[in-house]
Amino acid sequence: MSSPITAALVQELRARTGGGYMDCQKALKEANGAIEVAIDIMRKSGQAKAAKTTSRTAAEGMILINVSLDSKAAIMLEVNCETDFVARDENFQKFAKQVAARALEEKVGDVDKLLNLPWEKGSAKTINTAREEVVTKIGENIQVRRLLYRSTSNYIDYYLHGTRIGVLVELSIADKELGKDIAMHVAASMPKYISAKDVPASELEREKAIYLAQAIESGKPQAIAEKMVAGKLQKFAEETTLLGQPFVKNPDIKVADLLKSKNAEVLFFSRYAVGEGIEKKVVDFAAEVAAQIK
Repeated sequence: MSSPITAALVQELRARTGGGYMDCQKALKEANGAIEVAIDIMRKSGQAKAAKTTSRTAAEGMILINVSLDSKAAIMLEVNCETDFVARDENFQKFAKQVAARALEEKVGDVDKLLNLPWEKGSAKTINTAREEVVTKIGENIQVRRLLYRSTSNYIDYYLHGTRIGVLVELSIADKELGKDIAMHVAASMPKYISAKDVPASELEREKAIYLAQAIESGKPQAIAEKMVAGKLQKFAEETTLLGQPFVKNPDIKVADLLKSKNAEVLFFSRYAVGEGIEKKVVDFAAEVAAQIK
C-alpha cells in the first residue's frame, strides 16, 4: 500500500537529498511514497548526474592541510569545483574537510586509494560515493585532484593563505615561528628547489645555452660571454632556490642566513595553489548569448 505524497514528505526528502522539489516528488511517486526507496532512486539518478559533470572543468576549490598533534605527519589536499561561489559553499567545504581528516587518519597519499576509503570508519559508503552525493546536491563537477602525505621523525609546519595556497615544510628542528615563516616565504616567493645543488643539471644547461646565445647575439666575445653566463647562472640559482632568495619578511637577509641563525635546515617543502596547471575555459558570454539568439 502506497503512502500519500504530501508536501511535508517531499520537503523531508529534499532535506535529506538536497534534490529539487519536482525531482523529489517524482522519486516519491515512483517509490509509492516510501522515502528510503525514493532516496535510493535519487542516489542512482544522482550518480548518473555526477558522471555527466565530470567532463566540465573544475579549476576552483580549496587547499586543505591537516597536521598530526606531534607535528610529525601531515597531509595537503586540493579539492576542486567549477566556481568560486561553490568553493565557499558549506556543503562543499564540509565534504573537503572530512576528506582531509580521513586522509591523515588513514595515512594515505594516493588519491585513488583515498576515494575508495570509507567515508567514516566502519561505513559502507566510500569517499567517492560521498563526492557523487555532493555533486548531485550542488550540481557542479567536484574532484579530489591531488594529495600529499608526509611523515618524518623531524618537524612539520605549514601555512595556508586563505584556502587558495598551501605550503608544507619539514625542518630539522621544532620551531613553530621559524616553520611558519619559512612556509609563508615559500607561499609568497615560490622557490622551485631548496638549494643550488638541487637544481637539475639539465635545467642549468638549458639556461646556460640561452644566456650564452643572448650574450653572443649582442656582440660579446666568447670569453666575455662565458663570464657573463656564469654570473647569470648564479643569479638564476638564487632566484629559484629557497636558500638563495631574500627572506620575504626581511629582504636584507637571505633565507639561508635566517636558517643558519637558528641552526636549522629545511629538509622538504611543497606548495599547492588552487587550479594551478589546469587550463581554464574562457567563456565569451556576449558571443554565447548572441549565438543562442541566432
